[in-house]
Amino acid sequence: MTVYVDDMRARFGRMVMCHMFADTTAELQAMADRIGVSRRWRQHAGTYREHYDIALSKRALAIKAGAKEITRSEVAELLARRLETQEPRP
Repeated sequence: MTVYVDDMRARFGRMVMCHMFADTTAELQAMADRIGVSRRWRQHAGTYREHYDIALSKRALAIKAGAKEITRSEVAELLARRLETQEPRP
């Protein structure tokens, strides 16, 4: 089981954002709690697209806490596999 952060760089006001995904909802929520991201910012909850948009400062914390860095194309592969299998999210 893994938490992932991608290499996207999108401006949101003064912040630069990326995505954080995980193999399970529990892992995603645990990492959000650990790095100080409010659970209310979770997007597409309970779907194959479930993730957080996080600032680069939080990305650095997630990596320190064990998150795996992936590219945007790897995100696309991850999401395609999830959609294809329609695995229920724990």
